[in-house]
Amino acid sequence: MKITDVEVIQFRTTTRGHPTKWGYGVWGDEVESIGSITKISTDEGINGHMLGGDKATMEGVIKPLILGENPLHREQIWHWMDQMSTFSHRPSEGEMGIADCALWDLLGNKAGVPVYQLLGGARDKVRAYASTFPNLGGPEVYAEHAKACKAKGYKAYKVHAYICWNPHTEEPAPQLPGFPKEDVEVCKAVRDAVGDDMVLMLDPFGVYTLDEAIWVGRELEKLDYYWLEHPMIETRVEAYRRLTREVDIAICSPEHVPGGVFSRAEWILQGASDMMRIDIFYGGITGCWKLINLCQAYGIQCELHGTGAPHVHLACAAPEATCRYYERGLLRPGVDYEQPSPELKTITDPIDSEGNVIVSQKPGLGIEYDWDYIEANRIDT
Repeated sequence: MKITDVEVIQFRTTTRGHPTKWGYGVWGDEVESIGSITKISTDEGINGHMLGGDKATMEGVIKPLILGENPLHREQIWHWMDQMSTFSHRPSEGEMGIADCALWDLLGNKAGVPVYQLLGGARDKVRAYASTFPNLGGPEVYAEHAKACKAKGYKAYKVHAYICWNPHTEEPAPQLPGFPKEDVEVCKAVRDAVGDDMVLMLDPFGVYTLDEAIWVGRELEKLDYYWLEHPMIETRVEAYRRLTREVDIAICSPEHVPGGVFSRAEWILQGASDMMRIDIFYGGITGCWKLINLCQAYGIQCELHGTGAPHVHLACAAPEATCRYYERGLLRPGVDYEQPSPELKTITDPIDSEGNVIVSQKPGLGIEYDWDYIEANRIDT
């Protein structure tokens, strides 16, 4: 079996989020955007797909690297891509991750089984937490939203409060300084609204100093929050070591440190956090699976960051003690999350009435693309 082509299919779609000059996205009017799907083809007519992919990188860097290779040798290809990203930063860890996911989808299509079973298979559903869109409004908005999520069956809820946003002027703001007191007001309102039987978390996205993070951590302990995620800029590893020693609440990080499993292994040795954090944009399914197994060996949790089919499969391949939750979102009032984006026939993370996301039993990643829509809106380059 040989790889015969690597192609990025681009198409017109729409989005509601857009970045500000500070880099962090905010909610806005629906605007036209460009979507993409990476396709890896073989001489046996069995293909693999994954949402996303930069055309120049996939077709100009990854394609020459893996063309003619056996797509079932994912580990070899993963190491080649990792070496290239380390040496020249091309491909990026994100593009590397998309290609790796497409190769796992290809293997599942060949074997006729879903990816989570290829990885070993531990369960067919995973508990979800409702993960909010940031900057929803005042504490009362978050409180009502949390109650609505609880009524839908969610057993856990994560607050993204004021991120690169000034809640007093209601305008975009730099990452630092943050608004720790205002964030805690939101957290208090949510706890009061949902009661004591809902698991709660806070993700401030690196907007605190060490002193602020310690104060927020202690306030969250009083509110019985489960974890504090990514509270400071993650290049300050010593600050994270000190924070982890100072507070009892679990610190969940790093989220955006480059280096994938390798840099996170160092965080474990340094005692810089209590829970690990990773997603497919730091080495794909293969990179995430390496870290999940490392965390299992050390007896700590690896909580996957972000949404999408690969993360559902990864969580369902791991025991609950290692990967407890799936992050479902980003949610906001008035938006129907159960409605798929135009290029998909169905959402990739359907949820039941008990707040569990159900993994697809279709071969590969089980993503159901609407090829009629994609072809009708395809961009030829």
